[in-house]
Amino acid sequence: MPGAHDLPATSDALADALLSLGAATVGESGALRMRPRMRAAWPGARLAAPAFPVRCTPGDNLAVHVAVAGAPPGSALAVDVGDEDEFGYWGEVLTTAAEARGIAGLVIDGGVRDTTALAAHGFPVFATTVALQGASKSAPGTVGAPADVGGVVVAMGDWLVGDADGVAVVRADDLAQVLAAARAREDKERAMFEALRRGRTTLELLGLDPTPVEDARPSPPTS
Repeated sequence: MPGAHDLPATSDALADALLSLGAATVGESGALRMRPRMRAAWPGARLAAPAFPVRCTPGDNLAVHVAVAGAPPGSALAVDVGDEDEFGYWGEVLTTAAEARGIAGLVIDGGVRDTTALAAHGFPVFATTVALQGASKSAPGTVGAPADVGGVVVAMGDWLVGDADGVAVVRADDLAQVLAAARAREDKERAMFEALRRGRTTLELLGLDPTPVEDARPSPPTS
């Protein structure tokens, strides 16, 4: 079984490895997949970082401000806003503050705004929607406790991997195993691509049974 010694030596190297594999491959290799509603807030956003979970009172983002002030550098906020997602819980002001404190990105099960500015900053954000209305800043919340984000309960130290395909969550204890499985899957797919270019079919390579599909093409004309 893979162990911690099988992981890259630094967090940056681990982030690079997970980014190169991508959310889809990681999500098919033992990671947990967030719901498809979690999408990149701007084209090209990519993220791989340990999670710092946050829970807000619906319609309020005070806990997000607290998290930005206290989250460890290099972490990404994973934010649960309850059932009121149509607020702009995050925008350029919080992005500027987060960048200054070394925060790596944001995954929020709710709305954001200032998306053009987020793209200009190059700050990776994954959210469910874009919303104009700002949130209040006075209600209770939590920082550091597990939070339900995109249908996955995210705990401190889990890794978030996000790109154009969506967001996957790798449990802290499963990092080595998921990384090994993802690399093996990548190697297998690379060999499959080569075989497809040589003329093999996906039916052959995947061992699929084509008989349930009716072939209704007309017969070729006879001479």
